Amino acid sequence: MAAMVGSPQRLAYLDHAATTPLRPEARAAMLPWLDGQFGNPSGAHAVARAARTAIDESRDAVAAALGCAPNEVVFTGSGTEADNLAIRGVAAARPGPVVISAVEHHAVLHPAEALDARAVGVDARGVVQPDELAALLAVTPGVTLVSIMAANNEVGVIQPLAELAPVVRRHAPGAALHTDAVQAAAWLDLATAAASADLISVSAHKFGGPQGVGALVVRRGTPIRAQLLGGGQERELRSGTHNVAGIVGLAAALAAKTAQREAEARRVAGLRDQLAAGLTGLIPDAWETAAADGRRAHLLPGTLHLTIAGVESEALLFLLDEAGVCASAASACASGAQEASHVLAAMGIPRAATAGALRLSLGWSSTAADVDRVLDVLPAAVARLRSAVGVGR
Repeated sequence: MAAMVGSPQRLAYLDHAATTPLRPEARAAMLPWLDGQFGNPSGAHAVARAARTAIDESRDAVAAALGCAPNEVVFTGSGTEADNLAIRGVAAARPGPVVISAVEHHAVLHPAEALDARAVGVDARGVVQPDELAALLAVTPGVTLVSIMAANNEVGVIQPLAELAPVVRRHAPGAALHTDAVQAAAWLDLATAAASADLISVSAHKFGGPQGVGALVVRRGTPIRAQLLGGGQERELRSGTHNVAGIVGLAAALAAKTAQREAEARRVAGLRDQLAAGLTGLIPDAWETAAADGRRAHLLPGTLHLTIAGVESEALLFLLDEAGVCASAASACASGAQEASHVLAAMGIPRAATAGALRLSLGWSSTAADVDRVLDVLPAAVARLRSAVGVGR
């Protein structure tokens, strides 16, 4: 492995769930606003009006991709801000209990915990069951918000929103339904998959847009109160000068993703399946965390999450990084701290079995060469670590 340090071979980037490279369509759309064009969209003169036009056209494009009206799109500074606006904003407008799933991203988990939220569990595959949600809602009167992510950022599990939404409407008719679709946006047709949600959060850098910009769909009639006050932008729901280049890039990336989604998903799922078969065949005691039966229909096309016995994630990631393979152990927000995964715990996976957790995530720019590189490097890295501690001797 040491001989691979400084290798001229290309970097194998398998951390698309953390962030994706900028799509060429997004770069082209942003360049004019980074080199010559500028303007505050809140102004009245010609330069400001040009910026306002760019924002309005981007809003139209985002609305078309997400299946909502243009005036239901609120631009934010990130997916995290969109989640916080949804949860804290609804709770401020109509106080009451909040219910979330036990596997939410920390951008939902933390603001919900601050509101003493209750969590519905998941099964061993990481899926929320409608009867479990119904049982929790039945004993939690006055629920104001239910937040169930469209797909998990760590293990890639897609939640059955179409089955869960009727449960919310029946057992908590006054509740708004929010979905964190940040991880799902790159792969799912949200206009269909999240059609039942009152609020939808997305983040540009997860589907080939720039970092530092997101959006929240707030469907008409949803009670919500602004959390950032000031200039009154975004229909007074999110004050602050617009990031014109970022918003234009978000819209362009989302449009490109939407046009290429089906073909891209098929191609990347094939690479993921090849990677899964290769690694589980080459590495003894390596398991697909959310696909123990080999079925992956409930998983995002680009996510492969493994638990590997006899290794520690931190040491494994170090060796992979040395060899030019970028991966992670959990969500990008938590992996640096090496915290225990609340997602794996909710799935009933013992703490000891999660020590060697590894997330390999592919995206729009992934290639067969990336897969080959991981198949060449990862089994050797695992063998090296196991040998160092006497595993397998």
